[in-house]
Amino acid sequence: MRFSLIDGIEEIVPDQSISAIKNLSRAEEYLADHFPGFPVMPGVMMLEALVQASAWLMRISTDFEYSTTLLNETKALRFKSFVAPGHKLQIKSNVFKTNDAIWTFKASGTVDGQEVVSARLLLKQFNLADQNDQWRDIDQRMIAHHKTIWNEMQLLSARDHGANASE
Repeated sequence: MRFSLIDGIEEIVPDQSISAIKNLSRAEEYLADHFPGFPVMPGVMMLEALVQASAWLMRISTDFEYSTTLLNETKALRFKSFVAPGHKLQIKSNVFKTNDAIWTFKASGTVDGQEVVSARLLLKQFNLADQNDQWRDIDQRMIAHHKTIWNEMQLLSARDHGANASE
């Protein structure tokens, strides 16, 4: 099962920062069990939202050069409150440092201006063909898929916010 935890990009400054949103709906499948009678976004999903926003910043900054983006390490992860249905998780991620294919981000999520999650994230980008040249076609299909999702997200952001997210 895949989860897209970014509903829209509010602002993106390549090589610097991204601001994204996740609107938590009661319809989210994972809320049925977390927790019965008190549905809240699981902490791992809050972390994943930070990772996904940071990954979009990497993809845009590198002009979709790499097919694969993975979380390499999480540091200083803090959960401070709950995110419940009806809340809008405002995600901000800033590039802290880059070192070849590994980037470090300072990321946080807020609800109504109150920080609910924060972390330092190390993400790594690579192409599968770097390990096996026969996978070059898979790289190209994955990159095309990321571009399609990005374009769809841009259209949704424009519709929901009345303007395109900057790029």
